[in-house]
Amino acid sequence: MTTRPLIFTDIDGTLLDHFDYSFSHAIEVIEALNERKIPIIANTSKTFAEMEKLQQTIGFNSPFISENGAAIYIPIGYFDQQPQDTFTQGYYWVKEFCQPRKYWLDLLKQHAQAFNDDFIGFSSLSVEALCEITDLSPGNAKLALIRNYAEPVLWQGSEANKQVFIELMTRVGAHILQGGRFLHVGGDTDKGKAMQWLADVYSKQYNTPVTTIALGDSGNDNAMLEAADLAIQIKSPVHEFPSLATKNPSIKSSEFGPKGWAECIKQTLLSSSAESPVKQLSLGGA
Repeated sequence: MTTRPLIFTDIDGTLLDHFDYSFSHAIEVIEALNERKIPIIANTSKTFAEMEKLQQTIGFNSPFISENGAAIYIPIGYFDQQPQDTFTQGYYWVKEFCQPRKYWLDLLKQHAQAFNDDFIGFSSLSVEALCEITDLSPGNAKLALIRNYAEPVLWQGSEANKQVFIELMTRVGAHILQGGRFLHVGGDTDKGKAMQWLADVYSKQYNTPVTTIALGDSGNDNAMLEAADLAIQIKSPVHEFPSLATKNPSIKSSEFGPKGWAECIKQTLLSSSAESPVKQLSLGGA
C-alpha cells in the first residue's frame, strides 16, 4: 500500500542556516515539493508571530507547529472539516498541548530564585540584547520575544548547576528542552507528540495512510526524529549529531543546514532510485 508523504522540519539550523538564517539553498527543492503537493510542516521552537511571517516569506500554506510542540496552527479551510479538540483563533484552527507562558514564568519565579545569576530569561531580554545573542534582525527579534507557551532561558552558569536546575524544575512540573542556544522551560510537550497528532489528522482527513519524514539538527528535535517513519539528521556547524534512538530508517546529511536539507530531500523524496529510503517505505506519490 502506498502512503501520503508528510515532511516535518525543524527551522533554525535545519531549513534556515545557523548563522545567517537564509534558506536560499533549499528554494529549488521546496518548489519541487510544492509542485508535487507534498506538505512541508514547520515543527520548531519559534513563536507563532515568527512563523506567521516566515510562512509567508518561504511560501508555505500548510499547518505549522510552534514552541517545541506546544501548539499547532492550521489555516482555516486547509482541511474540509475542522479537527476535533481545536479552537478558532484569527485565521487558524489551534490545538494546544500545555499551559500558557505565564504559568511557567510564575513557576520559575517561585522555585528558581537560587539560580538567578545562572540564567537570563527571554522575558527580561530587550530586542537589542536578543539581537546580540542570536544575530537576529531587530524585526525578527521582536517577533521571537512574543511567546505564548514556554520561557526560553540562556544558561550562563556551570554545567553542574544546570543539571541541578533541570532536576528542580522537573520536580515541580516543568519540562526542559535543550535547544540550539536556549533551554526551554514549559509543559510536557515535544515535537514528536505534536507531529503524531497532526499526522493522524492528515490521515483521517485524506482517508489514507501517511508517512512522516522528519528533519532536524539538534537534541530538541530528537522526539520528532525518533517518532518519524524516516528520520533525517542535518549536520550542524556548532555541535555533533545528537544520539538518536529509533528502529526506523534514519540518515545524516553531509552538508550543513539548508544545503543538507535539500541534499537529503533530493535523496529520499525526489530520487527515482530504488535505493532511496523512502522508496523502501513503499511511499507513493501525492
